[in-house]
Amino acid sequence: MTVTPAETSFRSAGLRCAAWYLAPSGAELANDRGRPCVVMAHGFGATRDSGLLPFAQRFAAAGCAVLVFDYRGFGASDGTGDPRLDQDVHHGRHRADYHAAVAHARTLPGVDPERIVLWGSSYSGGHVVPVAARDGQVAAVISQGAAMDGTAALLEILRYAGPAQLARLTGHGLRDAAAGLLGRPPHRIAVFGPPGSTAAITSHDAESGYSSITGPAFRNTMRARGALRIPLNRPVTAAARLRAPILVVVAARDSIAPPASVRAVAARAGAGSEVLELPCGHFDIYLGEMFERSVSAQVDFLRRTLAVPA
Repeated sequence: MTVTPAETSFRSAGLRCAAWYLAPSGAELANDRGRPCVVMAHGFGATRDSGLLPFAQRFAAAGCAVLVFDYRGFGASDGTGDPRLDQDVHHGRHRADYHAAVAHARTLPGVDPERIVLWGSSYSGGHVVPVAARDGQVAAVISQGAAMDGTAALLEILRYAGPAQLARLTGHGLRDAAAGLLGRPPHRIAVFGPPGSTAAITSHDAESGYSSITGPAFRNTMRARGALRIPLNRPVTAAARLRAPILVVVAARDSIAPPASVRAVAARAGAGSEVLELPCGHFDIYLGEMFERSVSAQVDFLRRTLAVPA
């Protein structure tokens, strides 16, 4: 059964975050408080219409409500006309939006506020770890192909693109930061591009991978200062504080989010973890056989973790 999303929204820091709500089908996971709710957002510069809906539909078909949202400044959310927020990849702000989404999900009719699940992929696959650790009441976490350590990601850029590319990104980032201080228009770079281009992500599979999943709301542009924040985004440091069970899906041939950092989070997770290793690259996990293997394991994890006692 295909579950059709309904448009909805919630507010984060006073601004509207656009979202889809998918109602659960079936009563398998229902209890006297309601059904679980999976809260989802996307990765580096991406929007909710970029490969997330097939996952959300499977979760809804398994009996979970699902809330899929765009960060402030992206997609249909507020802030897209504000130069301070528009297309600004900011892990701190994204995490705040996740907290707002969780608070909203707990108020939804028919949702069990004690069974909120955080789901993330790529950049958001990292966000869900510190968000869940800080919240303390999240029931479960699912993270796939995640960016868990910005320092390791920076070293990966150095490996595949070389020091000149890092220097260029730093220069563009500083130029944008200076523009902000001087009240000038933002300086922008592309989110992704082919090797050698001026973009934040230029791995061999970045252009083909992003292009295979991006939807009509996605724009291949970002504030250049976002590149300066990459090494500051280190979800791995929050893993030991995690008190919810976590399923970690590792893309073993990932050229963007280093798999070793994902495995480190699984090893340090405070409430324990389950790990699924898939022989694929960063973007393969959204399509075809790798999607099916990943989402099937995720649905099984949800059913076992959120099961209603007989």
